[in-house]
Amino acid sequence: MVDVLVEYSVLNELNGSLKQIIVELQEAESRATTLEGDIGDPYGRNKLREAAEEFEDGWDDRRKALKEDLMKIQERVEGTGQGWANWDTEVSSKLAVESIEADTMPKAN
Repeated sequence: MVDVLVEYSVLNELNGSLKQIIVELQEAESRATTLEGDIGDPYGRNKLREAAEEFEDGWDDRRKALKEDLMKIQERVEGTGQGWANWDTEVSSKLAVESIEADTMPKAN
């Protein structure tokens, strides 16, 4: 079996990055709607706005599925980090030696 070392800082950074991506995906729909409105119908032509609408319609379902998948991954990353941190704290407190106990422990020769 191969040991794997993943530092808490790496899990925390990944968790934060995933959260940022999720927020970006949530806000993308409103930005697309704003863009379509900003494009408007210059000189009575609407082909560019229609192309933007068509792109947004096609990307919308994929973006929602991607966001849902990333939310699941983010929750697992956060849960893993919290689980290991809790375990680490619990185990280290059990292994801690009181100063009184240190005096009574056997010494190496």
